[in-house]
Amino acid sequence: MTKVSLLADYFVIMSAGSQRQIDAIVDAIDEKVKAAGGPIPRIEGTKDSKWLLMDYTDIVVHVFLPEERAFYNLEKLWSDAPLVDVSAWVQEA
Repeated sequence: MTKVSLLADYFVIMSAGSQRQIDAIVDAIDEKVKAAGGPIPRIEGTKDSKWLLMDYTDIVVHVFLPEERAFYNLEKLWSDAPLVDVSAWVQEA
């Protein structure tokens, strides 16, 4: 994002299949960041939101229900930003 926005260095954009999954994803991210000594995020949205945003200053995490992700289409809005493949960093639980 650094080439197209001053908001953050990275946007992480993902979908969750249900409200419970959004909550679980957000809780897991928060737990891992805290365990690594990372910053406390500013969170936009509530437990009932269809889109929850976690702002870690340099990294902003967006967790959507599929309908909301399609509606807001952040990938198109920020299409000038290069994509980063993180698949090598992700481990199956």
